[in-house]
Amino acid sequence: MQIKKIETILKESAQRGWVLEPDAKKILSLAGITVPKSVVMKVPTDIAIVERKLDYPLVAKIVSPQVIHKSDVKGVVLGITSPEELKTVLQRFTKIKGFVGVIVEEMVKGIELIIGAKNDYQFGPMILLGMGGTGVEIYRDSSLKMAPIGEADIDAMIENLKAKKLLQGYRGADAINLVVLKKLLISFSRMTMKIDKYIESIDLNPVMCNAKACVVADARIMLS
Repeated sequence: MQIKKIETILKESAQRGWVLEPDAKKILSLAGITVPKSVVMKVPTDIAIVERKLDYPLVAKIVSPQVIHKSDVKGVVLGITSPEELKTVLQRFTKIKGFVGVIVEEMVKGIELIIGAKNDYQFGPMILLGMGGTGVEIYRDSSLKMAPIGEADIDAMIENLKAKKLLQGYRGADAINLVVLKKLLISFSRMTMKIDKYIESIDLNPVMCNAKACVVADARIMLS
């Protein structure tokens, strides 16, 4: 874990009070957590770089210091399959308040989980695992443990989920890679313990888990 580089990004974000998604993904990557391949584009000529580095289909998301909840401004577009679509998205996003760029990523398939941390003033970082995606507030299917967590804690968290059968392979579907999920959660727990003085909360939602990998598709870090 490259803690000094992580702390530099956090300090540079302090005045804003939260971390822009490209920087949040950089922090996770420095902590050994898998994020999608991505490119930040600002002008139409950047599309050539996107096509050179990434494979369609793609997802594009607004990057703006004035937009915390991207869906509120229709700042997320999924399933982009051509440079023409990318150009149209870029043109629309440039009109969103505070525009500084568009983060473009390869799309990842899998079961949507949420992994989070909340820095409790009394107990320190609390780690959350649950069923994620846009329906997270509807399902309310999650489990909490105090950091640091180990494998036994993660086993208990999974066991507490109502939808645990989905993770284990339901009706012929592949089970997710629980070894990789546990590795992600332990790395995430260690990271939150290292940076707890900087953070108020972290939301990784969704984390896309399949039989091979668990990839953090979206990340939000709120600072204390």
